[in-house]
Amino acid sequence: MGNKSELAAGQLEGGFTCSTSVLLPFCEDYDLDTDTAARLSCGFGGGCSSGELCGAAAGAVMVIGLKHGQESAGDAAAKANCRGHVTAFLEKFKEKNGALTCRDLLGCDTSTEEGFAIYQQKRGVVCFGAVRSAADILEESGF
Repeated sequence: MGNKSELAAGQLEGGFTCSTSVLLPFCEDYDLDTDTAARLSCGFGGGCSSGELCGAAAGAVMVIGLKHGQESAGDAAAKANCRGHVTAFLEKFKEKNGALTCRDLLGCDTSTEEGFAIYQQKRGVVCFGAVRSAADILEESGF
């Protein structure tokens, strides 16, 4: 595990969402202040509270955008480059974790009261693993 992976796990342990936990360790590298990053990424946790794309993966996609995202509307090459990096990341994430959605990773629908209770029980294993693997994949990919 890389240093960013441990930092990300620490952020999750401290109470941040999985998306924020992955993004924060990379902020300094991309000149993004942590307060803005925390606010921006908060809503992506829990698959945007719907059980969809895992927040750890969403946080990693934000990091990819910081490095490779387009800066002007007409920069189609940057958009395509970013898309390629996102696709590669998501393939690796799914390979390591078995799924891309919170619903599939946790085996429950986090948007329901019952599913949220199951999530609270599984968070310690599933979410910490997803956060660590997202940060690891980013580091292995040069982010």
